[in-house]
Amino acid sequence: MADKSPRQHMSKKAGKSLKEKRADKHAKTEANNRTEVIPPTKKR
Repeated sequence: MADKSPRQHMSKKAGKSLKEKRADKHAKTEANNRTEVIPPTKKR
């Protein structure tokens, strides 16, 4: 007969891992620091 008692990992709400949090933080700072390169246009 299978054990039907609740498991601890099922009751805990799943959150982001430390690795995911760091990746999000790095992506956010990268987006803020990046500047768009606009090529110069020819004058007419």
